[in-house]
Amino acid sequence: MSNDHFRIDMHSHYYGGGLREVIAARDKRPFLREAEDGSLNMIAMNGAFPFTADYYDHRVGLAQMKAQGLTHRMLTFPGALGVDLLPAEEIATAIYAFNDHLADLGTKTDGALIGLAGVPLADMDLACAEVIRIRRDLGLIGIILPSNYFNTLGDMEEMRPLLEAANTYGCHIMLHPGLKVGEEPPARPSDHMQYRLSALDLQNSAAQVALTVILSDMLDAYPRVTFQVVNLGGTLPFIFERLESIARHRNADAPFPTERLRRIWYDCASLGPRALEAAVKLFGADRIMLGSDYPIFKDDPYAHALAPAELSPQDIQQIAWKTAHDLVTHLETLRQNK
Repeated sequence: MSNDHFRIDMHSHYYGGGLREVIAARDKRPFLREAEDGSLNMIAMNGAFPFTADYYDHRVGLAQMKAQGLTHRMLTFPGALGVDLLPAEEIATAIYAFNDHLADLGTKTDGALIGLAGVPLADMDLACAEVIRIRRDLGLIGIILPSNYFNTLGDMEEMRPLLEAANTYGCHIMLHPGLKVGEEPPARPSDHMQYRLSALDLQNSAAQVALTVILSDMLDAYPRVTFQVVNLGGTLPFIFERLESIARHRNADAPFPTERLRRIWYDCASLGPRALEAAVKLFGADRIMLGSDYPIFKDDPYAHALAPAELSPQDIQQIAWKTAHDLVTHLETLRQNK
């Protein structure tokens, strides 16, 4: 099969590798609860959702990929669940086993499943050691981190040791919505919680994270780290001109560094063709990747978002597979040339 038939999904989540059993044994969030009909619900930080086999059985995911024409998919540790925030003595061993499992899945599927690891964030020394291990020994491409560590420049400072470790062998970092260790979930809105939290607040959060990345020294201080901001950078494709106007009128000697946004990678998870068109004009197709947010969302990202977009055939192929392929190739080169 030629590369032009590749379709690489760079945003999905996976709760297998022993995590389901760990969560099932818990009685505090996150935990599993059996409904009256025998089905399972995951009781997570911001509510509950049906916990089906899509979440923890990679074979179900592979079948879904085949049905949609997806050839590769990045499976990430379920960062938003908050498991990686638990005390290290409680969760570190399970995280290590999960990461081993991800590496094994990559081997068994001949690279069709690409692993993005978790780290035990409650113990920074262990987290740093694990990011070294997953790159040096397991060959996983990187890690997922809760984006609340990157809401502000001050928050980001807590991650300096981990970023330094990640820079050693080169590392991809997905900055995904999630809490910090010890942080309580935000107050729930009084109405329409799913729309307000999972759409409006989430998209603003993604934009805040991208802002921290480009206004800090992260891109220059850690040149062997690649950063992925989810959901096309949130609201950025629609408000960057206002950011530029603010700088032009209030801080004329320091223009807003819009060009630095092109040093981050983005996925189009759970978004559609109109948002994708706007993002391509701002970031360029060579910074954007397919993303499904499977199993939370089950739309085919190619058919739902990319195919209907008014983009050139070259841009469509770039987003469908080439951006992700080039990124993974770059990361392997960094790993081999430590």
